[in-house]
This record gives sequence, C-alpha cells and structure tokens, in this order.
Amino acid sequence: MFASLLFLSAIVADNSHLPPLIPWQGNSVSLLQQQGPLTTDFELSQSKASPNYADTMAFVDRLVAANPTQFQSQTIGYSNSNRAIKMLVASEQGFFEAGQMANSTKPTILIQAGIHAGEIDGKDAMFMLLRDIATGKRRDILKKVNILFIPILNVDGHERSSAFNRINQRGPAKMGFRTNANNLNLNRDYTKLDTPEVRSVLKVINDYNPNLYIDVHVTDGADYQYDVTYGYNPVFASESPAISDALDQYIKPVIDATLQKQGHIPGPLVFVMDKRDFKKGLAGWVATPRFSNGWGDLKSLPTILVENHSLKPYQQRVLGTYVFLDGAINALSQYSHELANAVKKEQEFVPDKLIVKRSYAKQADTISEFKGVEYTSSVSALSGQTEVKYLGKAYTYTDLPIYWQKQVERVVDVPQAFFVPPVYSDIIEKLKLHGVSVNKLKGANTQPLKLAKVLDYSFDKAPFEGRFRVSASFDYVPAINVDLDGWYQVNTQQKAGELAVHLLHPEAPDSFFAWGEFNTIFQRTEYMENYALIPYARKMLKDNPKLALEFDKKLKDKAFAHDANARLNWLYSHTPFYDEAYLKYPILMSYEQVAVIPDQKDKEI
Repeated sequence: MFASLLFLSAIVADNSHLPPLIPWQGNSVSLLQQQGPLTTDFELSQSKASPNYADTMAFVDRLVAANPTQFQSQTIGYSNSNRAIKMLVASEQGFFEAGQMANSTKPTILIQAGIHAGEIDGKDAMFMLLRDIATGKRRDILKKVNILFIPILNVDGHERSSAFNRINQRGPAKMGFRTNANNLNLNRDYTKLDTPEVRSVLKVINDYNPNLYIDVHVTDGADYQYDVTYGYNPVFASESPAISDALDQYIKPVIDATLQKQGHIPGPLVFVMDKRDFKKGLAGWVATPRFSNGWGDLKSLPTILVENHSLKPYQQRVLGTYVFLDGAINALSQYSHELANAVKKEQEFVPDKLIVKRSYAKQADTISEFKGVEYTSSVSALSGQTEVKYLGKAYTYTDLPIYWQKQVERVVDVPQAFFVPPVYSDIIEKLKLHGVSVNKLKGANTQPLKLAKVLDYSFDKAPFEGRFRVSASFDYVPAINVDLDGWYQVNTQQKAGELAVHLLHPEAPDSFFAWGEFNTIFQRTEYMENYALIPYARKMLKDNPKLALEFDKKLKDKAFAHDANARLNWLYSHTPFYDEAYLKYPILMSYEQVAVIPDQKDKEI
C-alpha cells in the first residue's frame, strides 16, 4: 500500500498524466518577491504551494499589522464547522464600515476567492497585491478604489486539502475540495441560500453595495492557449444588458490590454460542445441565478466570473490573476460613472415578461479566431471510445462554431406583486438577504389575486445540492376570499424586482418552489372513507346537475371509468371536505396594483 501511494504521489508531483505545456515566460514574473517584507507563502514555496487556513489567517493579520490605518480584518460569518470566514477591507482613508464607505468618492470592488476551495488562485494573487499596497510599492491602488477581499469563502472545503483533489489541475501542490463540509457546492447556492458561506457574502453585498463583484475560479475541460478566461452573461442574453454592454465597452478592454502587456492571454468564458471533437464548436453558457454571476446579472450588480485555465502552471495562473485584478481595478476607477449609470438604468426597469429558462441555439454563431491547442484522436483501449490527446502545440481555429443559450424555453408574465403567508418566515428572511424589499401588510385585500394550482409534477430521482428538486405545470385561477392581513407583499417594481420574480414565480427553475421549499403542498393529510363519501357524493351530484354532467363526461374515459380510486378521488376533490391547500402554491400573485395598507412598523426598505 505504501509503495502504491509513493507511486501515485510521483505521478501527481510531476503531472506526467497531463498534456504537455506550451512554454511561457510573461513579464508578470517580475511581480514575485522572493525575499522581503510580507513575502507570501506562495512565493516562499517557489510558486508551488498555497497556505493552509491557519497560515492564511495569520498572513491576513500580518497584512493588517503592517498597514493598520488602511487595512482591517472582519469576520463576516462562520462555517458549519465554526471556522471564521474573514474579509480584509482596504481603504485609503480608513473607511472600514459600510456606512463610511458609502460616503467615499471611490468605487468599491468585492473580490472573492476560494468559493471552490481547490481553485484558490485568487487568494495568493490578492495577497501579493495587498502586500504591494502595504509595503508602498502600489500606493496607487487605494487612490483608485476601496477593496473588499474574501481570501477563502469555502473555509471547510479548503481544509479538506490533498494532492489528489483535482486530477486535471496543475497545482498548487495540495489543494482544497470543491464543496463545503456538508458537501454543498457554494456556487449553486445563490438562490436557495442553504449555506452560511453564501449567506455571509450576500450580507456583505447588502451592507457595502460594491460597484463590481469578482469571483475567481479555475476551469475544468479542454486545453487551449488562454490562461485567464472570464465572462458575464452576454448582452443578448442578460437580464441587465446595459451592465453587460458597459462591461464590454469599458471594463473588458482595459483588463485585456493589461493582461496582454504582462504576457498573459485573456480569453472568453466558453466551454466545449463535445470534449472529444473540439471542431464541433463551443458552448456559450448563460448563467442562471444559482451561480454568482447569474445572480449578479439579475441583481443588477456588475459581476465577473474568472476561470483560470487549470492546465496552466500554478505560478502562471496566480500571476495572471494578479494582473487581471490590477486591470479590473484600473478599469473600475476610470469608468465607475459609466458602470454606475448602467446599474441605475437596470435597477429602474423591470420588464412585463421575463425569460426564466434557456437552451442552446440550434444554429451556431462563429468565433472568428480561437486560440486552441493541437490534438489527435484515437480509440482508447480503456474507455472503448475515441479520446483526445493534446499535443502542447498552438493551433488557431478560424470561424469556430459557438452555440449560445439563445433558445427561449420558458417565459413568465411578471406580476405586480407576490404575497407570502406569514407562516413562511424563513422565505421572508431569505428575501431580505437577497436585498429584496418586503412589506408586512395590514388591512383587507380589495384587488383580484391569482393562485397557482399544480396540474402535474415530478421530483428528481436523485438529490441535487442536498435537495430533491421539483418541476410542475400550473393552472392559474382566482384566489377567493383571502385575508392578507399579516401577509408579506413583494412588489416587483423595485431594484431587485427581476431577482424577486426568479425566486418567487413557481415556473422559474431556480425559484424557492423548484428547490423544494414548498414540498409539503404535495402531501395530503386528511382522507375519506368510502362509506361516508359515496352517500355524500350521490346527494352532491343530485343537487348539482352541472357537476353530475362533468362526472358523466369523465366516465367516457375508459381508464378513469375502470379506476375506482380515481373516480372516488375525483368526487372527493369536489366536496367541501377536500384539503384546500393540496397542490396549491401558497404564494399568491397580483397583476394589478394591490390596494393594501402596509403595516409601517414592520415595513422593510
């Protein structure tokens, strides 16, 4: 066993199982500090390793001690293993609290590392950048922006560290695990908010209202020349197209030029349609709100997802991240007003209809030039199918197909308001964390409301992110005699209106409903006895000829006619004894302005 472990360690250490590298020597190598004040653990390891949690937190303390007037460490939350989630706040004037920073004339950037703890490039890159600020090498940075930096979001996954966590990634020598201690993927939790880690991030966003949010990852997938890829939902598929356009026009050119000047190759955030045949084209992903950048799109928060290329050496990736962040800071400083105007425009507009589900287009667009890597294909004796072998030689594709998620699968009408019963206090708390404005109501309803009745439904056969998700079709009917006193009203004409629709409309794939928050509506708790139902139903049909005619029509269906349980259940469902909550979505909707007086004491702004 010991010999086997040594053999496996040797394979991992020399990366012999990975494709050959294209040689790289960028100007950004000059950013490394081998000896000196606040040399990072990454640099001391000759760019091979990333520090563990204890050493990471110790370095945060060292940074603050070196520059206490401009740096402060804050605990923004705790993991389920009770590890502190730290955030370093950097401000030229020492504006560390949210209220102080709101009065700053500088824009604020939120940089998040280690949401997937094995993809930890952002931590070591920002430590180098913050060191350069603290030692006076980069005094210009805090003249431009305020910084919020989370070095490790997934603190528990970070400590599930191993050399064997990511088979297709070159370094660091040991890396954290993708999910947290509860085996939940934090970058699938931005709507359901099951994890304390993501809840902590949303609280930071609500409190500090950053102008730009950057989430740093490392890719899986194919080989190509780009070492830093990044993206956000494209203009044609974004729910905040003015923001996407501003990122395209103002932010992206500065970042790309900064990376190229330092010897890095920035690329688009795309995936491969067929990993065994690159020439079939690329997949243009549009993030849904369970992901950080999809959530940011709906929130009208400019959000960039960085995906460094996993097959590039760790040194190259960390240096590329440093340069990327430097470029993003410069771009935000130069074009903060243009970006703010785009945010204001999006916050003031909520559409009448909202696309909640997309799929890949059947007709491809093209990318005129894509910097790929040569490969050969052959049948593998192990898999029994054709597999790819990358050769470590640059190859440029011209007019490569790209299939964006342009196909619209589902559109919903946007209600004027949703109404949440007071029993769902947990939903109200999650809405507040999302930054959605909620009013507690007092008074009688005077306007028509709609109720969503479930027609057909199915649960996933396996759990996903700790939940059995549900999909359903609905019939929308009037809600009769509803007393809304004490309920909560969520108007959609607000800054977070589009996000509120995705959370509360039952047809949205990332809604609370789809994630299983209302699964109790699928269970019946009161049943009939046939000896009581049959005489009652006989009299009911006699007294209601219209209902009797409807029952006769149902009997023409042979399957129904020969199913005693189906017949009795149908009859039972038309009696006043039937469970009125069964298969009814408890959150109501209004498509007209609802004249209900808010309870000012409990009003949430």
